[in-house]
Amino acid sequence: MSFLNRDVVSIRDFSRPDLDKILDTATKISKSGYDKGLLKGKRVGLLFYEPSTRTRMSFDTAAQAIGADTIWFAGVEGTSVMKGETLKDTIETVANYVDTIVMRHPYDGSARWAAEVTSRRVQRGEKKVPIINGGDGKNEHPTQTMLDLYSILATQKRLDGLNIALVGDLKYGRTVHSLSYALSMYGCRLFFVAPEMLQIPHHITSFLEKRGISYTKHTKIEEAIEAADIVYMTRIQKERFPDENEYNKVKGLYKVDRSLLKRAKHTMRLMHPLPRVDEISVDADDDVRAYYFQQAGNGVPVRAALLGLIMGTIA
Repeated sequence: MSFLNRDVVSIRDFSRPDLDKILDTATKISKSGYDKGLLKGKRVGLLFYEPSTRTRMSFDTAAQAIGADTIWFAGVEGTSVMKGETLKDTIETVANYVDTIVMRHPYDGSARWAAEVTSRRVQRGEKKVPIINGGDGKNEHPTQTMLDLYSILATQKRLDGLNIALVGDLKYGRTVHSLSYALSMYGCRLFFVAPEMLQIPHHITSFLEKRGISYTKHTKIEEAIEAADIVYMTRIQKERFPDENEYNKVKGLYKVDRSLLKRAKHTMRLMHPLPRVDEISVDADDDVRAYYFQQAGNGVPVRAALLGLIMGTIA
């Protein structure tokens, strides 16, 4: 499928060749440098209804690195959302100003809805404005998965057949949802480490079973760390819990420190979508296996590649 004007809503909308194309393009950009002429005259809108550091800033950096201008809001203070403006009306309005919209929103399915809104513009004879999902509620975060795949490939030199341990909040964690779908395309074995109340949702394990992907569930990280090629930590997300008492039962349950890392393979890499709270000790930061800050940096070439492909300036 062509990337031109393509929405990025779910990682499931992409095939393995699609993902390989994005990773290959990001690798070339990383090696050859950023061409300021690629998106000259283009504008990217960054609509972040929820807090963000890495996703918003890396998209902003990536867009400007290849020549695009950006306009954005971070939080709804100072916008017409505070006056009751609907998501549809915001998208319809901003689509007049930009060539692509990157959006983070607290509601599951909001990115799909936004893409439907901009698709109707084509029916009215107006230009298509692609929607890129920067995280929709507890649903998915497809561009995080793209940079995660890039990071795994960079550290392991392959994606096929790896042992990947996903640890922490697997119920509400949109990053692990998207990553689980993507890793199934590469035949990885998945270790889901979480308390029962935060285990990976059934609709994801059902998907994996249909694809014949091997997975196991665990409550202790020690049961997976020795076999893992990648340990992907996530924080317990207090803001996703409807009941704070339930959060208090599981906060601080998992923690990786230097002593625990000694049990892992030397080639294992510890990743995290960030921000961290206390699930990775700062004494792990200098361990050779710690890769989460480099992982965050990988968002720039990956998102630059994606923007260039979607806006048709990279073949």
